Amino acid sequence: MRRDDGLFNQEKQRIVQELVPGKQVTLAHVIANPDKILYQKLGLESGTDYKKSAIGVVTVSPAETAIIMADIAVKSAGVDLGFVDRVSGSLIVAGTVSEVEAATRAILDYTDNILNFETCEITKT
Repeated sequence: MRRDDGLFNQEKQRIVQELVPGKQVTLAHVIANPDKILYQKLGLESGTDYKKSAIGVVTVSPAETAIIMADIAVKSAGVDLGFVDRVSGSLIVAGTVSEVEAATRAILDYTDNILNFETCEITKT
């Protein structure tokens, strides 16, 4: 708004927003022994008795890197893929605690050492 001689004139403003993501892993978390309801709410249970004991959650920017992280997780530790989102950069894996921890460590090692990303520490509950 601009004031001219006591009157307010409406001017349109054009705002250009641009997302410039950094190269970073923003979350790497292992949930050990989650309750069965968490598997159900995440859609990780397919009607069979799910015997995995951990869930791993990793987020990354740029988001397409989630595809690479999913490949690394499966190849490095034999975890099951629960969810991969190349739009939001989210990855969810399931397996034993040691499998999920190994997959998460492999993801962080690759993104840090090969892709030169900023990485976070693995957290665990």
